[in-house]
Amino acid sequence: MAPQLLDIPPEPKTPEEQEVFKNLWSIRPCYLYNEEFDDCTSIKARFHQYFIHGSSVDCTQWKRDFDNCVRFEKNPHDTKSALELIESERSRRTERMRAHYGNDVWKKRDRVPEGWAKPLPEHLQKEYESSYLELKARELRGEVEPGKEERTMCVVM
Repeated sequence: MAPQLLDIPPEPKTPEEQEVFKNLWSIRPCYLYNEEFDDCTSIKARFHQYFIHGSSVDCTQWKRDFDNCVRFEKNPHDTKSALELIESERSRRTERMRAHYGNDVWKKRDRVPEGWAKPLPEHLQKEYESSYLELKARELRGEVEPGKEERTMCVVM
């Protein structure tokens, strides 16, 4: 199990401990790094990598992350392993979001559109009143008694 906030001293003393404490949320449980490594090196994944990239992908980072996580789990004061792990997660997150931030096709909003919460048109409100979604919403609000749904089993032979 990954180290929790309780395992770290409440008052980090060094800048490295402060950095670890601030970014502890980004460290996954250790078994996930091992699962990612196993998945990355499986025959199925290798076939997929070859099909998509034309060659196998280097999976050593997942193994390194697993090893760092295990070291940090055994010794919560091992800031070197924790910082390596945090930097790996940061670079992985940056790579994953690169296309999002590089997208210049769509204009990003800086505020919500005008009238985004205005009521639905009348014809849509009438459809909504008789929908399953409205029935469940009323049940959750306590306006109607939850009913047992009648289910029929249709068997085609």
